[in-house]
Amino acid sequence: MRISILLTLIVFQFSYSQKITKDISLSKTIDETSGLEIVDDQFITHNDSGGDPKLYYLDKKGKIVETRKIAGVKNTDWEDITKDDEFLYVANMGNNYDTRKNLSIVKIPIQKSSNENVEVINFSYPEQEKFNTAYSQSQYDAEALISIDDYLIILTKNKLKKITEIYALPKIAGKYEAKKIGSLNTQSIITGGDYDPNTKLLALTGTLIFNEYYILKIENFDLESKKDYKIDMYEIPIGKTQVEAIKIVDSKTFWITSEDEKSSSAARLMKFKL
Repeated sequence: MRISILLTLIVFQFSYSQKITKDISLSKTIDETSGLEIVDDQFITHNDSGGDPKLYYLDKKGKIVETRKIAGVKNTDWEDITKDDEFLYVANMGNNYDTRKNLSIVKIPIQKSSNENVEVINFSYPEQEKFNTAYSQSQYDAEALISIDDYLIILTKNKLKKITEIYALPKIAGKYEAKKIGSLNTQSIITGGDYDPNTKLLALTGTLIFNEYYILKIENFDLESKKDYKIDMYEIPIGKTQVEAIKIVDSKTFWITSEDEKSSSAARLMKFKL
């Protein structure tokens, strides 16, 4: 596939009729849930920085039914998870102060076995020159990873410009310079993402000032055509929390998770309806 440069957003549309239809408290074991996938009707999540290199499988009630330890890798700062037909991809790319030189994506077979062949895709941002900055000035942090065809797509958490820049990587283990293919003027800080290849729907979570979080919907998103994208933005009506993961059910329904914050008694798994 040829990847074209994506143009930035022109039109924004805010909506306010959405609601949370399910709100499930999660185990303290996953109080920093930072990614969300679904395989065989089970949720998969993980903790972020400093957590064990483990995937947690949850039933429909949010109960942990299996813990899968990933050998040979470290959870420096796991920030998202995505999948294709054969593999899970965990984004070890949290980078709050732009200091990291060991960014990677862990490639894990979906089918579990006693001798798992886990691979690592190491990468860097070729545009990055400075490797130390203030938190609010960071441009090379990232918390959203999606899979499109043969590519892994990183959507950055550019806190300085309040945009997301889009980078592409191959799904083959190795060491790469991520290829910048465009940006979206999200006017917010992106904290999670998911993509539905059947409908070409891109869904992101983001925040403006860390007091309120939003879902951003971009329809007909692809990597081949040059176009401007309209973003529909929906406030998540749960007050101050930290939403960092999203999974598309359909164009109007999403699962999201939030970390355990002072404003809540536990991390939460929520179904969000437009």
